[in-house]
Amino acid sequence: MGNITFDLIISHSVQIAIGVLIFYIGKKLARVFTDIIIKGLSKTPDFDKTLGKFLSSVIYGLLLVIVALASLSQIGIETTSFIAVLGAVGLAIGLAFQSTLSNISAGIMIILFQPIKIDEFVEVGGVSGTVEEINIFHTFMKTGDNKMIILGNASIISGKIINYSRKPTRRVDMVFEINYNNNIKLVKEAILEVLNDDSRILFEPELPFVAVKELGESSITLMVRVWVKSENYWGVNFQTIEKVKNKFDEIGLHISCPQI
Repeated sequence: MGNITFDLIISHSVQIAIGVLIFYIGKKLARVFTDIIIKGLSKTPDFDKTLGKFLSSVIYGLLLVIVALASLSQIGIETTSFIAVLGAVGLAIGLAFQSTLSNISAGIMIILFQPIKIDEFVEVGGVSGTVEEINIFHTFMKTGDNKMIILGNASIISGKIINYSRKPTRRVDMVFEINYNNNIKLVKEAILEVLNDDSRILFEPELPFVAVKELGESSITLMVRVWVKSENYWGVNFQTIEKVKNKFDEIGLHISCPQI
């Protein structure tokens, strides 16, 4: 009887030792295997470091679970029930952190499909600003007046995304109202002179455009459209309005004023 008990103790001790060894070696191999995968992915063009960190933790975590189950199985612990419990716990955690998980999945989509990138000026979630950081949970943006905006990634993916920086050029649309005493031909020539003197204004994909948009009750509305590089959009927009007003004053043209 004593020999049988001693043999069982030896047998179980050997199983436990092998199980611990499997976990120790498996943990090391999981880290090595994870690093190899991430290193291989990092050689691909446009690989995102944020996605790399996330994939690294996910792959390593999954491999660690497999190693742990193999170790427990070697020791003699029934892993079927353990997997069932683990699944139930995972479901409970998923329900408790549903909003967090939606931010994570949205963060993965942003990193993979890149509708927005760092340093781009965008409008998302009802706010606009320059993207400074994108992580798995949140996107950090800076407004024009230097305020920090932090958005959950889920709110970005679920709403409208306007990316003002993605295209190299943008069209500037301006409206000028003049009174009926002005000569339309002279007005158009004056505006075109201002536009042609600005080297920031492009002649592709279209030439500067000036045309009558509307004949109102007390004024004529002119539509002006020009193409510029995206980074020159606001500068051209504001300065052209000022230059046109100064040009009108110089040659005696008048903008429209409310009639009382």
